Amino acid sequence: MRALSTSCDVSRRGFLRVSAASAVALTGVARAGVQQEPDPARDFLTPESQKAVERGLAYLALAQHDDGGFGDRPQYYGNVAVTSLCGLAFMAGGHQPGRGPYGRTVTRALQYVLGRESQTQPGFLYQPTGSSHGPMYSHGFGTLLLAEAHGMVADRELRTRLRDCLKRAVDLIVATQNSEGGWRYQPTPKQAADISVTIAQIMALRAARNAGLDVPKSTVDKCIDYVHACQTPDGGFRYFKQGGAPDFARSAAGVVALNCAGVYRENDKDRSVERGLKYLTQFKANAPFVVRRGSVEIHYYYGHYYAAQAMWTAGEPYWSEWFPGVRDELVERSRRRADGAWNDPTICADYATAMACIVLQIPYNYLPILQK
Repeated sequence: MRALSTSCDVSRRGFLRVSAASAVALTGVARAGVQQEPDPARDFLTPESQKAVERGLAYLALAQHDDGGFGDRPQYYGNVAVTSLCGLAFMAGGHQPGRGPYGRTVTRALQYVLGRESQTQPGFLYQPTGSSHGPMYSHGFGTLLLAEAHGMVADRELRTRLRDCLKRAVDLIVATQNSEGGWRYQPTPKQAADISVTIAQIMALRAARNAGLDVPKSTVDKCIDYVHACQTPDGGFRYFKQGGAPDFARSAAGVVALNCAGVYRENDKDRSVERGLKYLTQFKANAPFVVRRGSVEIHYYYGHYYAAQAMWTAGEPYWSEWFPGVRDELVERSRRRADGAWNDPTICADYATAMACIVLQIPYNYLPILQK
């Protein structure tokens, strides 16, 4: 990948990694008359948001299938993308494979994803039963989970198995990039690309690179060109390279795709990231959410999953102006169900709960993919 910028927003440089319990204890606590360094737990987490996360993770732990997978609706039962997001939700709270209260839950999710590797297409992570929409979504999120867990697995046999599978998964992503520079639903380079599948692949590649695997610079450069080509004059991003209008979710994905490829606000000569961030600001919490299919809200959790990452990476003033509103909105949505879950009627509750928990736990800074 392109060399990453060595500069970092001052407000993020001093961030401490803290446990979930100590985070709540620190919230709002300051010694009188003492100027404190910015701290994500103290300044951006609340007892209400932590309680919502605790209920969400408890729900997910109970929802895990006997085989280690997740997915509470038939068409998403055992879906690799949903399972991977659930694993990442626990890891975002500091629960590592085999360590912490949910360590076994994470290990079982990892083993499930590893067990979904195709026997006919090495490295391809996909569960063929259930919904057949977008197999490369599953592969991208599955590869991301393996890369994020890389280096955290204590069991030697599982660690070796994970690394070998991760390498094959990365090779498949590289091999299936199409001539436009992006990816589409199927693991083949013969389809037109879209920005939604593309972000899943470039984020997985970035995580794998962070874990020490080789990712060709040419693959990343072509992806950057593709994402740039999807940007519209108003700063948003289209779903396809040619034609179509921008919207919240795909624009959030576009910004994070550039970040994962090494393009940040501070090294972006074309100001594509800055323009994308400014486009996203119109979708702050409590603003009218305009993406609907009839009366059903769509892409809410998907959009905020990427938007929160974009704002976190951008630093100030974007982060502090974005996160508190979204945090409080997610807390309010968590009260709609008694079991601690969030719900997305277009996919499933496990998916929505995992994404909400990841967003709310971003200030802990545990996931390697968020550490610039």
